[in-house]
Amino acid sequence: MPRAVHRFLPRTTTRVLSVRPVVLPAPGRGDDLQVRVTAPAEGSGLPVIAFAHGYRQSMTAADPLVDHWAAHGFVVVQPTFLDSASLDLAPDDPRTPGIWRTRVDDVVRVIDELDTLVAALPGLAGRVDTERLAVAGHSWGGQTVGMLLGARVLDAAGRPGEDRTDTRVRAGVLLSTTGIARGDLVPFAQEHFAFMSPDFSGLATPSLVVAGDADQSALSTRGPDWFTDVFHLSPGARHLLTLHGGGHMLGGIQDYRSTETTDESPAMVDLVRRVTTAFLRTELGLDADAWAAVAGAAHEPVGRLDTTVR
Repeated sequence: MPRAVHRFLPRTTTRVLSVRPVVLPAPGRGDDLQVRVTAPAEGSGLPVIAFAHGYRQSMTAADPLVDHWAAHGFVVVQPTFLDSASLDLAPDDPRTPGIWRTRVDDVVRVIDELDTLVAALPGLAGRVDTERLAVAGHSWGGQTVGMLLGARVLDAAGRPGEDRTDTRVRAGVLLSTTGIARGDLVPFAQEHFAFMSPDFSGLATPSLVVAGDADQSALSTRGPDWFTDVFHLSPGARHLLTLHGGGHMLGGIQDYRSTETTDESPAMVDLVRRVTTAFLRTELGLDADAWAAVAGAAHEPVGRLDTTVR
């Protein structure tokens, strides 16, 4: 049965409720889809963020962001993908080569079943505006939700694959999202992650990109600028937040106490929280002035905010 968790968050008086796992039947997937739902205990007309975790993580990832978003008026839904360490798929599992597609299917399933997910958290039904919908993702999760924003995967001949754009999604946040492939993927990535060949030309949904200028990926021979490709090459990516000295975990967004991050910085995490929240509050029609306020603030020496007009 789902378990409700009550949390009192630092720096806010907003009470946040969370329930997990909410299990959505997923015939043909091999495992039913487990989802966490997090929301403020009060308020109405609440918008929704569907969050996609990175490789090997799960629905419990990114608490520093999820708690902040919920405390500022968002419902956050988080599926656990098949690559999660919690599911421990064998390397030779026949589902493995297609996980990148299944991830997209999982997010779509979550969006399709928002009413079911909302009903699973006591007291949330009737307080959510499911038409105010955003997607966010970190690392592989960025690639996953990027497809719902309009990105496509190129095949070996350079032809764009299926268009998975979801017109229900009104905004996106792409965190440490991998760039295009121009023959510079390392051999391991070429063999195991051939889908890491995106075409961003169709990504037209308004989006915010967040990258660290010290994020040197082991999958590419390029430098940290690889993670800014989506900002430079898509018509929808309007803003780029660059964290000075930021690595792939952007200061530690994945957990409050995780030892996985190599760039631990509460200041970076706080900046990512504030900028992403302001962007989403404005794009989803909650606060027309939120983005202008954060865009006009000074972010040095922690990071730099760039905006483009296309």
